[in-house]
Amino acid sequence: MEWITSEDVATAERAAAQYIAARLLQAVEERAAATLAISGGSTPSGMFERLAAEELPWSDVRVMQVDERIVPPDHEARNWKLFLASPLARRIAPANRYPLPVEIDDPRLAADRYAETLIGLAGEALVLDVVHLGIGEDGHTASLFVDDPLFHETRRPVGVSQPHRGFRRLSLTLPVLNRARCVVWFVAGAARRAAVTRLFRRDLSIPASHVERDRAVCFTDPAAAPDA
Repeated sequence: MEWITSEDVATAERAAAQYIAARLLQAVEERAAATLAISGGSTPSGMFERLAAEELPWSDVRVMQVDERIVPPDHEARNWKLFLASPLARRIAPANRYPLPVEIDDPRLAADRYAETLIGLAGEALVLDVVHLGIGEDGHTASLFVDDPLFHETRRPVGVSQPHRGFRRLSLTLPVLNRARCVVWFVAGAARRAAVTRLFRRDLSIPASHVERDRAVCFTDPAAAPDA
């Protein structure tokens, strides 16, 4: 894995955005369309804003989700709500936005439907062009938690988590993350430093360390940079 620590958060956001933009452009040039799976939370909001400022053939970019809490569409905990309020969403035509269908009453059915959608976009092998990931203080990524059977799911592209902090979630599974052409980690803030250090050392007791590293790059600010 490549590790890039910038001088401050804004510089890290810009570096990550430019890297993602370059990969999306490459995908459009090679395959006439690009797929970008995004993670939620407030940390990447600045990076998304800088990505939106990049000049790209945006009509050829498809955006989907890495994971989502199973909550109503207008719920404050929903990641997609944050995305729709971002400048990046304004770059993506509504027809090219693919939120996880958490409004379907049966979560397993919702997961299977989303898997079908992704296969339609990325092919039967389900190889996404760019997957953006963050990391929790406990070392989880996407909605893959160490004590959850979903972490060990290998047959389904999309699965349903156990409750965590009051919410069940839909999430891409490790095999899908590990087939991506490019994984971009973006982490900022001292609260994530210990988890990033465990990722840096490939501590396999945390889910994040099970994401393949040969096509991955991690962007951090100084506060989140791993201890050597």
